[in-house]
Amino acid sequence: MCGFTGGLWQRDDQAINADLLSRMTNEIAHRGPDDSQIWMDPEHRDATGRPMGVGLGFRRLSIIDVEGARQPLSNEDGRVRMVFNGEIYNYEVLRKRLQGAGHQFATQGDGESIVHLYEDIGTDCFSSLNGMFAIAIWDARRNRIVLARDRIGQKPLYYSYKNGRLVFASELKALRLVPGVCEEVDPNAIDEFLTYQYIPHPGTIFKGVHKLPPGHFAVLDERGLRVERYWNFDPSIERPLGREEAIEKVRDLLADSVRLRMRSDVPLGSFLSGGIDSSLITALAGDHTDTPLRTFSIGFPVADFDETRYAAQVAEHLQTDHTRFEVQPSGIDILEKLVWHYDEPYGDSSAVPTWYLSKLTRESVKVALSGDGGDELFAGYERYRALWMSQKIARLFPLNKFPGIGLIQRLPDSNRRRSVVRRAKRFLEAIDQPVVRRYMNWLQIFPESMRASMYNDEFVQALPGHDPVDFLESVWARSEGRDVVTRASTSDIQSYLPCDLCTKVDIASMAHGLEVRQPMLDYRFVELAASMPVEHKFRGRRGKLILQDAFGDRIPSSIFTRPKMGFGIPIGQWFREDFKPLVHDTMLASDARINAYFRPEAIADLVRSHETGEQNHGYRLWNLLVLETWLRQL
Repeated sequence: MCGFTGGLWQRDDQAINADLLSRMTNEIAHRGPDDSQIWMDPEHRDATGRPMGVGLGFRRLSIIDVEGARQPLSNEDGRVRMVFNGEIYNYEVLRKRLQGAGHQFATQGDGESIVHLYEDIGTDCFSSLNGMFAIAIWDARRNRIVLARDRIGQKPLYYSYKNGRLVFASELKALRLVPGVCEEVDPNAIDEFLTYQYIPHPGTIFKGVHKLPPGHFAVLDERGLRVERYWNFDPSIERPLGREEAIEKVRDLLADSVRLRMRSDVPLGSFLSGGIDSSLITALAGDHTDTPLRTFSIGFPVADFDETRYAAQVAEHLQTDHTRFEVQPSGIDILEKLVWHYDEPYGDSSAVPTWYLSKLTRESVKVALSGDGGDELFAGYERYRALWMSQKIARLFPLNKFPGIGLIQRLPDSNRRRSVVRRAKRFLEAIDQPVVRRYMNWLQIFPESMRASMYNDEFVQALPGHDPVDFLESVWARSEGRDVVTRASTSDIQSYLPCDLCTKVDIASMAHGLEVRQPMLDYRFVELAASMPVEHKFRGRRGKLILQDAFGDRIPSSIFTRPKMGFGIPIGQWFREDFKPLVHDTMLASDARINAYFRPEAIADLVRSHETGEQNHGYRLWNLLVLETWLRQL
């Protein structure tokens, strides 16, 4: 688990020198505090004699083969060089195969298998990798550079190709050091951010700078730059699995996924929230340790947002070596750090507890397992139940015409996480929309009508004709023919999971030099869950049924039936108390940066409505404050 930077230039006037490459690499030192290396070949020429200079920079977090496996790695003759961020969990199998084919290995690490596999089969090698990864390969034999990203998008990879020069990095902040790259904010990205609370791939906050999409690779050679998909995942296909066969496959694959992720030459532990997913991962991880597994949970003083009592119950049941952290989360103290580390506007407020948990866990271990992905794979979110229920209701009568709806919409919201009024409002707002738009209504932070009423005329004119919902509709369309719950969950696997959840975990953990491994995101397990008939996962109003069927004897039965809490903070309360002075000094100030996009009176009205308790706009104000803070850091 590390970070890398690099570039390839086809014009001498676009060359990157060693000083710039070193500064780019050191800008992401937090991702790899254990070692730093750069390698350059500024004099390389392609077959026609044209310049093709190249440089690679690397920061290492040592996990496997701690003393060896320094990067950039190379093949036997040095004509293939690679930097790589992540872990390849099936590397031992690959290594044996490659040694049998005659390859000589110089390290005991997992990354060298990629180099030799690429030598043999080129870009087809990525389909053979089971892991989380971002990769850059310089191939002097073919005069090309290759970038690749894992199937789920657990590891980030940013790039920009302008004026004959490709630059790339694990984090956007490294590219901002390169002159002429991060020059102009993309108006469309602002609109997307306010819709999703993240900026969907392949876009970024800057024009001309991109995220490599999950499950894709990119090649730059004499023909130019091309991006291709290598993951052949098809969410429209449903496998005719019976219940017993499904249970057996879930048991076997998840157990194998956890086993593969237990390999580490440094201390390893597990996040334990007390929910189904982290509890199951912890239980299965315990099968591979001779001593009690280290587990970690984080609690907050506000009872509505603290589930550590459940974590303690599971820890006692599994006999783990459990540590409970309790913090008073301070948005004021952490806001600027979060905004700097996330590089572009990112508005998921659960980054705050994830940040604290990662920071405190790193004091004890260097690798942590996590239960991320279970909700998307096995229909655990409340919004899936809402979608299913709305389909049932819509078939019976036009609820949007019911006279009581207007009254419900006028009721004041609550700060409480599970406010019945808030949930009813969101449900009723979307009831009469087409199904994908209905689902979008429950995902989005600012509805389209609200965004339109807040934008100033100049910003509206700057927006292209692009609709942010196109991103969701594009992934929704890939599951044509499946039921609505499956379509929603497989859409989340392709959108929310890589763009929000994986981004949150990667940045918060790597900011503290902690590697987080997510066994449920093993691509084999993802493909199994996505192809499974919905009745194995979801019936009536409950999801994750197959997990209880498969592992009901591994954790306390009450964990399967308790209400889902998620991983949040009292954001609504913060904006009526802690954040109130900051909001008035920044977002409502005459020099507010967001005034370039919004009508000041619209922002003021949103703040007033929240502070008086008329509405709960906490999550919307958090996104606006993140944007304001990011703009002030430009």
